[in-house]
Amino acid sequence: MKTLMTGAALAAALTLAACDAPAETTTPAATDDMAMAEETAGDTAPAGGAIVELAQSNADLSTLVSAVQAADLGTTLSGAGPFTVFAPTNAAFEAVPQAARDQLMSPAGKQDLTGILTYHVVAGETMSPALITAIEGAGDAGYTIKTVNGANLTATLEGGKVVLTDAAGNKATVTQTDVDASNGVVHVIDKVLMPE
Repeated sequence: MKTLMTGAALAAALTLAACDAPAETTTPAATDDMAMAEETAGDTAPAGGAIVELAQSNADLSTLVSAVQAADLGTTLSGAGPFTVFAPTNAAFEAVPQAARDQLMSPAGKQDLTGILTYHVVAGETMSPALITAIEGAGDAGYTIKTVNGANLTATLEGGKVVLTDAAGNKATVTQTDVDASNGVVHVIDKVLMPE
């Protein structure tokens, strides 16, 4: 059971999250916010494709792509959206025990995998400047993000970076921001998050 929960946490980071209040807008950022966005943007994929196509074009997201296919979420994440996705890297998935990953990727684990993946997806498009503004306005408790899964993530700023905390207290740092897609935006994270 503990192994399955750990696996769930990793898969959760797959889902892209958008913020409740500023979800549909991109607000102008302060100079510091723009610097953070530019610093973490790194090697972004070219815009134009849907979220799934962008993930397929990034070798570091191949495990996520496999998980999305195993959960039959490819069509949904290629739909009109818009969506914000917090996408865990291959290294984030590798931190999950192999037995848990195998279980989640099997037909018997499909429902759990779907729950984890949708925990990383938020309705609407939220670019990093808007997310940072929402976090700064939320105070010390952090900004609550309602995911497509129905459960919440908490977003805070730590050392100038956006950090997401899941229901179990696990944390993932956003390492790449604002990868623009035709149906939303992807922010890459370094851990898989777990819903309740």
